[in-house]
Amino acid sequence: MAEPPRVSGGRADEAPRPYRPGYELVAERLLEYITEQKLRPGDRLPTEQGLAQILGASRNVTREAVKVLAAIGRLSVRRGAGIFVAETPGGLVDDPLSHFRPTSMEDVLMLLDYRTVIESETARRAATLATPREVRDIRQGAQASLAAAEQDDGHGFARADEAFHDAVGVASHNVFLRSSVAGVRRLASQSDVLLFHGDAPGSLEVAARQHLAIAEAVAAGEADLAQELMVHHIATTQRQFERKIRDRLFNLGDRATGAAPQPPTGAGTQDVPLPPRTSAS
Repeated sequence: MAEPPRVSGGRADEAPRPYRPGYELVAERLLEYITEQKLRPGDRLPTEQGLAQILGASRNVTREAVKVLAAIGRLSVRRGAGIFVAETPGGLVDDPLSHFRPTSMEDVLMLLDYRTVIESETARRAATLATPREVRDIRQGAQASLAAAEQDDGHGFARADEAFHDAVGVASHNVFLRSSVAGVRRLASQSDVLLFHGDAPGSLEVAARQHLAIAEAVAAGEADLAQELMVHHIATTQRQFERKIRDRLFNLGDRATGAAPQPPTGAGTQDVPLPPRTSAS
């Protein structure tokens, strides 16, 4: 029987690379495989054993990779049926975002560029259109993010961060802008999980104080300032993100690169808990 095609990046004769968890690398290769094979949402993947052979990994590590990708919504594992490419939130079968690579610097930078365009306009419109109640919600989200940051509460910050950005989206009075903001943040959370395991790429307090500045610009009706502050906020996130990726991929070369380590606590159980999204964003 012919040997299944292997995904690029899985050759055994490649030079050792800086340490990264084995399941993370296999998850990355699995997403590349889905793209290379032009698989679409709803398409069935090979069995766990078949994927392990294709990806050049052990079955155990492949299993952890599948669990993580299922936890972030990229795969769907159906008991007794198999492993499938997950449907996209919008339900569009041909949606190119189904092939977003959360560990690719190129894809992440495109995502942040798009986020700058969408969220800066959302903030500008919020400053023009927000009702008193919507201004209150934006302020509350910003204040809650600062309180959580000062307590080093990653879970609390994640909730407040989401509430703040969603409140700005609501205040734009455009359901498509609000939906776009939510969609971008869902994709960004995939990078947080695969690369950072829920750790913040940068300072939560810096991000929270930027939230407060944006909230006050919206409250004052200063549309241009709100837009400018949001652009700066996302640019700060991008710099922190790039630095964190460089540190992770290139500054850990002195660590062992042999056998893949075990995934974080909980990844070996039946249900993988999704780490909290605590990006300084």
